[in-house]
Parts: sequence; structure tokens; C-alpha cells
Amino acid sequence: MGSTLPYDALLVVSFGGPEKPADVMPFLENVVRGRGVPRERLLEVEAHYQGFGGVSPINQQCRDLIDALDVDLPIYWGNRNWHPFLEDTVRQMKADGVRKAAAFVTAAYSSYSSCRQYLDDIVRARAAVPGAPEIVKLRHYYDHPGFIAAMADHTRAALDALPAAVRDTARFVFTAHSIPVSMARTAGPTGGAYEAQLRKAAALVTEQVDAGRPWDLVWQSRSGPPSVPWLEPDVCAHLEALHEYGVRAVVVVPIGFVSDHMEVVYDLDVEATTLAEKLGMALSRAATAGTHPRFVSMVSELLAEPEPVPCAATCCPAPIRRP
Repeated sequence: MGSTLPYDALLVVSFGGPEKPADVMPFLENVVRGRGVPRERLLEVEAHYQGFGGVSPINQQCRDLIDALDVDLPIYWGNRNWHPFLEDTVRQMKADGVRKAAAFVTAAYSSYSSCRQYLDDIVRARAAVPGAPEIVKLRHYYDHPGFIAAMADHTRAALDALPAAVRDTARFVFTAHSIPVSMARTAGPTGGAYEAQLRKAAALVTEQVDAGRPWDLVWQSRSGPPSVPWLEPDVCAHLEALHEYGVRAVVVVPIGFVSDHMEVVYDLDVEATTLAEKLGMALSRAATAGTHPRFVSMVSELLAEPEPVPCAATCCPAPIRRP
């Protein structure tokens, strides 16, 4: 039987990541193109990737998600910053006769970098392919029961992994990628959506795991110049502050990510974990949503919803780049 969905393909759109050492610097140059990031910062981040063999986990996690999906549609995959590039994928879709595709983006929240930029990527890719199929981005899913259930399960498992002596007093520390304060203020149709959506997701996860447990939302992976204000506090600074208050254990939950990026495995599994050990604080990191069954089934549920209303052109505007 053919699909009853209003689409004839599913397009998974993601950030992309290097898969061998020689990929790392070209990938990073794609990521920061036009942003004026100093070469010294690129070399610093390159070293993070090379410490993991020059391979980001994100591409394999995209493959794993695609393999796990149970949808009655052909599935395509295109990235913003590395192979398979979105434009190449759209060209293949056109060659295959795809007319209308749903785009599932591996970013759950509203902001320029997590939503509008992907919409712009899709527009550019379609413009480069005459006769390209229509592509409809599925809605934000930060509060979808499937995403929340997946993150609650992973948070519960991380809590259970802590030593029994500190488990009951452990604090939940939810993390997300920091963005410039100016971008955060304009996120969503009326501003402030990025932070508000993250706080709602964190609250929903906590409610499912242990409604009375204290939690915080903090930030990681800042990459801008010191002169530009970004969302704070940084996760490592926050761990030091919690230590001063006598907190002995934390569960770090990367609620802002749906799959592991280098930012997750380096900033949390290396930097934050090393700091916690130095402070004598027990730290357990929750997994990202990944291929949790409820997260996987969520994609099918999103496909079955009425076609989403497109974002207004003024929603999540591009940041002003100053020389």
C-alpha cells in the first residue's frame, strides 16, 4: 500500500560533522564562514576534534536515526556544513521524482541558528536545483511527548548511575548551546523563545523524573568574541558555583541537543567531567535523544500532523554581523 501522508519523501536535515582528520578544518571553515572567527579559535576547536580521531559523532547518529525510522516514505539526508550537503541531496531528490518532502531538522528549538538558518539553507538548496521539490519543515518539537519521554528516560538512567550515597541530593543541570544575547532576544515570533522553550522542556523532563528535584538551565559551547554578550552562565562556571554551595552531585542533561555533537562529547564528557572530578563532585551525563524509541516514533507522529503553518519572515532574524 502507498503512503497516505501528504508527502512523498522525508528529508532529515542536520548540522553535519567531519568523519576523518582531513575533514576537520574544511568543516570548521564552513561552519564559521562570514562570522569573523579568529584562526586561533578554529585551531583550538580543531584540536578538540582531532582528540577524537577527527570524527564527530553526529553523522553516524543521523545514520542510526534514519535506520531506526519506520515511515512509509523514502528517506533522504542533507547537512548544512558537511557531506552529504543539502544541495546535493535536493538534487538527488529532484532526479528521483520527489515532488513534496517533509523536512525533519535535528534541532528542536526556535532561534536563528536552530530554525531560521535551516529554513534559509532549504531555500538556497532549492534555488540551486531547478524544478526542486517543495520542502516543508516540520514543527518545533521541544515539548513533544516523544522527545520529553526520551530525555526523561535518559535523565533517569543517568541519575541511577550516580553513587547511591549522593543520588537523592543530586541536582539536574540542563545544558544547551549558548547563543548571542541579541539572538536570544529575537528568537521566535515575539522574542525570547529559545530560552523559554528550553526552560519548558527542562521543566517537563524534571516533572517526569522527580518533580521536586532542583534544576538549572545553563549554557555551553560559546564561540563568539568576548566583546559580544552570550547567554550565561557557562556549565563549568555553574559547576564551580554549585560546589561553593555544597552540591555534591549533578546530572548533566544536554536538553538543547537531540544527538551528540562534538560540543556534547568535549564540553561535557571532557571539560565538565574533568572539572567535576577536580572539585570532588559526582557527575553523570544523560544521553541525548538519539534513537530512543519514543523519539523515533515522534518523527512519524509529526509527519501525520496537519501541515505546519510557515514561520513569518520576521521570525528569528539573522544576527547583525559586525566587522
